[in-house]
Amino acid sequence: MSRAKKPPTLAEVRGWPATVSIPEAAAAMGIGKTTLYDQVNAGAAPVRVLPISGVKRVVTASLVRLLETGNADQTLSPAS
Repeated sequence: MSRAKKPPTLAEVRGWPATVSIPEAAAAMGIGKTTLYDQVNAGAAPVRVLPISGVKRVVTASLVRLLETGNADQTLSPAS
């Protein structure tokens, strides 16, 4: 039986690079990566997402704001 990996703490997330992968952000948010991918693709993610070299990356500052306040990022722009 495998144990689920513990989600990162807010302090750990604050130390992350400027952008992180969708699976990393989803883990920090306590949701599945498929759920966050679906939200991103629908333009409804609660965090800012940037397309970088064809890969969607979550802006860590946006993720930290969400985790601190519980409010979605107000400067969202859908990833292309």
